[in-house]
Amino acid sequence: MVTRTVDLRSDTVTKPTEAMRAAMANAEVDDDVFGHDPSALRLETEMAKIMGKEAALFVPSGTMSNLISVLVHCNIRGSEVILGNKSHIHIYENGGISTIGGVHPRTVKNNEDGTMDIDLIEAAIRDPRGEIVYPTTRLICLENSQASCGGRCLSVEYTDRVGELAKKHGLKLHIDGARIFNASVVSQRIFNILIYEYCSKSICKLKFSVSDSKILISQALGVPVSRLVQDADSVSVCLSKGLGAPVGSVIVGSKSFVAKARVLRKTLGGGMRQVGVLCAAALVAVQENVSKLEDDHKKAKMLAEGLNRIKGLRVNVSAVETNIVSTFTAKVLKCASQSSQMCKPQFFTSAWIGKFFLSMASLCFIEYFFKVYFDVVEGAAEKLCKNLEQHGILIMQESPVSIRVALHHQISASDVQYTLSCFKQALTGEVQEDNGI
Repeated sequence: MVTRTVDLRSDTVTKPTEAMRAAMANAEVDDDVFGHDPSALRLETEMAKIMGKEAALFVPSGTMSNLISVLVHCNIRGSEVILGNKSHIHIYENGGISTIGGVHPRTVKNNEDGTMDIDLIEAAIRDPRGEIVYPTTRLICLENSQASCGGRCLSVEYTDRVGELAKKHGLKLHIDGARIFNASVVSQRIFNILIYEYCSKSICKLKFSVSDSKILISQALGVPVSRLVQDADSVSVCLSKGLGAPVGSVIVGSKSFVAKARVLRKTLGGGMRQVGVLCAAALVAVQENVSKLEDDHKKAKMLAEGLNRIKGLRVNVSAVETNIVSTFTAKVLKCASQSSQMCKPQFFTSAWIGKFFLSMASLCFIEYFFKVYFDVVEGAAEKLCKNLEQHGILIMQESPVSIRVALHHQISASDVQYTLSCFKQALTGEVQEDNGI
């Protein structure tokens, strides 16, 4: 019998806090389709200010916010958008930009850190004036943080370079900032460390005064989220992920962009009436939960380090920057034909290895041999998920051999320890007395 539940499937599973529920119960409301809902206007004004843009618009979901943004920028059917091959827009949004907007996606490979090579982005830009068979590239999309790359964050410098490239070619830049506040927290921490180290070295080598260094550090106290999206023409921000609001996203951009977005929101069925009930909760989330994101990142790192110590799991701990941990289960090899002489262990004798292992060709042969005669036993991740669910641990399967967990403000340090004990028991059979209960 499950007596405890730790839900790590996503940071979208959070429940509204008491403060959010109170705000919802007491929200001032009116008809937002007419633009008169005071709570919606309050949230939109605050978000525009935080993001450093002229205006904002509340929409029901992140999928709709990205779709609207792409359609505003690519208002001619047959337009093309350049985006990462692992981007949420490309993989997880039902192909809406194509099926609804007639926009063609041109993907560029995402690197492990979530970036796309700048040269590859530029090479992907197409103009039918040069070749009549091509669609017209009108938009570049980035995602920060990059969920399918393990929550990796794009730096200010990288985003600036993409922004410069977009301007150079007369393109627009949209940032899917579903977890942009997570990225801001990480950028702030890294930037502060770099500035502190720089100032410390300057004091020693250039004999700056301590007061000078303090001024430099105070000027660099973080990278506000507005700086991360400074060059973006539009940004979508999810309020119901790490921030913990029950529903909704906002789109920010120029006044003219938001005016067009408002029309498309209505077209897509996203116009809502007394939406202030939701916006009031979202405003509480923005005001109270941004400060909790760094704790989520620390818990994610703690979980990653613990998982990496368990036999049968592999985690790139250094790549865990935010609240997402991607874990790979061990690949178990099973002989495809137990009767085959080649499948017997003694087949791989020292003489065999001595004869072939020293050449690159033999490495290719051995790789081919394993592909032909051995099957990777898939389903390890699915079995692990089902096993953990029996103990109340809910996680998400990414592939037959990989899983993903996402931390949020309603997961405690005790929950992390309990999760680790359940993983260890599932994979090794070892039961810990101190399991975080």
